Amino acid sequence: MSLHPKNRAPETMSEINSEKPDYPFVPYCPERLSEEEMLRRGKELFSELDHRRSVRSFSGDPVPRELIEQAICIASTAPSGAHRQPWQFVCVNDPETKKQIRIAAEQEERQSYEGGRMPPDWLEALAPLGTDWQKPYLEIVPWIVVVFEEVYGVTKTGEKRKNYYVRESVGIACGLFITALHRMGLATLTHTPSPMGFLSEILKRPSNERPYILFPIGYPAPDSSVPDLNRKKLDEVSIWNP
Repeated sequence: MSLHPKNRAPETMSEINSEKPDYPFVPYCPERLSEEEMLRRGKELFSELDHRRSVRSFSGDPVPRELIEQAICIASTAPSGAHRQPWQFVCVNDPETKKQIRIAAEQEERQSYEGGRMPPDWLEALAPLGTDWQKPYLEIVPWIVVVFEEVYGVTKTGEKRKNYYVRESVGIACGLFITALHRMGLATLTHTPSPMGFLSEILKRPSNERPYILFPIGYPAPDSSVPDLNRKKLDEVSIWNP
């Protein structure tokens, strides 16, 4: 594949095509299910996911690496802009690194909760959930997985490569990641301490990557409890033929 000099855009269609990956088209013929079977599967999946909750009290019991790997593989089936797959799942089970992450996260979160970063209405909205700046679970969980979004790609020769719909693509992958973890019997939490730049430093990520979500992953603690939340009903989240 020919490379163009830095900062020079391709000028002809042949040049543009020469930069495109070669994706051969293959037949796609998934099984056509009966409507009854489709509905049954849908209801089964909804019932399972409706029991999913974010957990803030974890067991320290070990979780095999293979389970995390499988969840990442599932997440990476997500669609992405121009098939750039602009995500990196950075996995940590080293106790010292988890401690560093906890200390840095709590410093930022304390500023948010007690230092005036969060406006009063945001603190009021969080109050029923019982959250605060303390994050001891970051050291207790067997795994922390930080998802980074690739703001732009980098070719093997060091040239920048534009990515498309990065945040949307990474968000979809994270949704599938959460689903996979729950399906396998693991618990997690979407943790987004703000700002999150400390994660790039601690985890030694390159400048083209930006922290997106931090997932503590493990089994719920034996005495774990969660708020008894009610999700919006179908007619509250759907509009038909407006």
